[in-house]
Amino acid sequence: MRTTRALAVTGAAVAALGFSAPAALAWETPSNITALPSVIARGGQLTITVDGCKHGGTATSNAFSPTTLSPVHGGHNERARGTATINSNARPGSYDITVTCNGRSLTKPQAFTVIGGVRGGIGGSSTTGATPTDVAIGGGLVAAAVVGGGVFWMRRRAERRI
Repeated sequence: MRTTRALAVTGAAVAALGFSAPAALAWETPSNITALPSVIARGGQLTITVDGCKHGGTATSNAFSPTTLSPVHGGHNERARGTATINSNARPGSYDITVTCNGRSLTKPQAFTVIGGVRGGIGGSSTTGATPTDVAIGGGLVAAAVVGGGVFWMRRRAERRI
């Protein structure tokens, strides 16, 4: 009976060790690329975090320049983190991130999305002033207000004489 119990405990220990070995090896390869925020405007800063990249590495994408990932030590996970600035000429859409660390590469497809922005200013307009059409419409409204005010004033004046 004792032999059976000892054999069962030994078997469980060997199985636990066998299952943990691939997990320990996984920490030497990049995994779980996280990009926050997942939706970002052009010119914004994107934080990239990668698990299993204990010596740091490099993150690349078509939307930003190559970014250095620095190791972050703490807890049981070995991570690397970096901040990338999205190019001001990046087109709206989804982008991949490729991380290279410890001599290995990993790509996360559609890791983040760049949204199109509007030009800032009063009302977010994309022109640099009033167009001839805007001037014509405004002039017409002012003329209509002057004519309407004149007609109203003339009618009120005529009512006083009666």
